[in-house]
Amino acid sequence: MPRRPLQLAGALVHAVADKRVEILRRVGALGSISQAARDAGVSYKAAWQALDTLSNLAGAPLVERAVGGAGGGGARLTQAGMQVLQAADEVARAREAVLDRLAQRGGLPASVAALGLRTSMRNHLPCRISALKRSGGAYDVTLELPGGATLVARITGESVQLLQLAKGQEVLALCKATAVDVLAVADPARANVLAGTVSRATRAAAAGEVALSLEGGAQLVGFAPAAQGLRRGDAAFAHLDASAVVIALAG
Repeated sequence: MPRRPLQLAGALVHAVADKRVEILRRVGALGSISQAARDAGVSYKAAWQALDTLSNLAGAPLVERAVGGAGGGGARLTQAGMQVLQAADEVARAREAVLDRLAQRGGLPASVAALGLRTSMRNHLPCRISALKRSGGAYDVTLELPGGATLVARITGESVQLLQLAKGQEVLALCKATAVDVLAVADPARANVLAGTVSRATRAAAAGEVALSLEGGAQLVGFAPAAQGLRRGDAAFAHLDASAVVIALAG
């Protein structure tokens, strides 16, 4: 089987938004994943998660174990790992040059950076983190939407560390349209319920896609069962599980 080319664009698409490249760089400098994790302020497990994800995106192993030596072994970057760091430096320099030019023209809203995201998820909601709470082995992250409504995302502690999430931070909440149930009446048993007005719907008598206008102007797309009979202008409620909400950084 022919060897897959190194996917630098895939590995670096979110380099500014999390700590994966930083951890890779520390491994290269220190020769130790555990030390790199400590210096980066993340757990050993989170560091391995970062390196595994980055390697998957790059399409090649970026780190290999080093056997022997005075310390009894460690880790070192592969040739592909060094190429990723070199490319990351060039991307960072180019990004700073672009931001400098934009700043001189008066700047652009931070959310414009989100236009670079390519994902199958239909729903992209700008919001602000209002709370982070540990829940078992995960975290419940409360997100405040522009209209004041709140949404909870359940993510791993490693993701909280790698994204450096904090209260007050501006983020994007992403979710698939298929993960959103739209009903005419709110279900009190569901945790994440957002009220809105139907702005678009397929045939009222059939199950299908429904777009809701939320307070504050955001649009949310989901699916309603046939019995709801929702039409444009109707009040409706979107329901989604916390585990279906993905947090992304636009910067």
